[in-house]
Amino acid sequence: MTVTLQRILTSEFPSWLDRSCTEYIDDLVVQGASPEQARLMAVESTLRSFPDGAVSPGNEIFHVMSEAGEPVGYLWIGQDVSADPGAWWVWDIVINANQRGQGFGRAAMLLGQEYARTQGAQTLGLSVFAFNTGARGLYESLGYETTSLKMLKKLG
Repeated sequence: MTVTLQRILTSEFPSWLDRSCTEYIDDLVVQGASPEQARLMAVESTLRSFPDGAVSPGNEIFHVMSEAGEPVGYLWIGQDVSADPGAWWVWDIVINANQRGQGFGRAAMLLGQEYARTQGAQTLGLSVFAFNTGARGLYESLGYETTSLKMLKKLG
């Protein structure tokens, strides 16, 4: 399988941002946030990452392209917000639901790692929701190690 990364066009950014926000809201709700809380958190996160409503320096957003040249998802990668210029982060990776389990995520992660390396990255971090066991398994199989763990108990 040949997978490639293709930078999104400036004209595609608004629709990508809407999709990314919607997916983040959905994940936050699954995690236990109310829809209102999730929407607020997603908007705040978006404003931090893209204060001008456009792709900002230090962020790269790619379509994950299948061998047939069709987009099967996206990868958002860039410099970490720390002062370490060698620290990079996978901010988001999504493979379309109907195309998961076919190796696209693994291939995109490997391409993302190589891209980050060519940009001077020494480390590549990411966060994953605990409920996303498929993604967690993928990341572990690629050599990612758990560096922190956040826990929550609902008091009702």
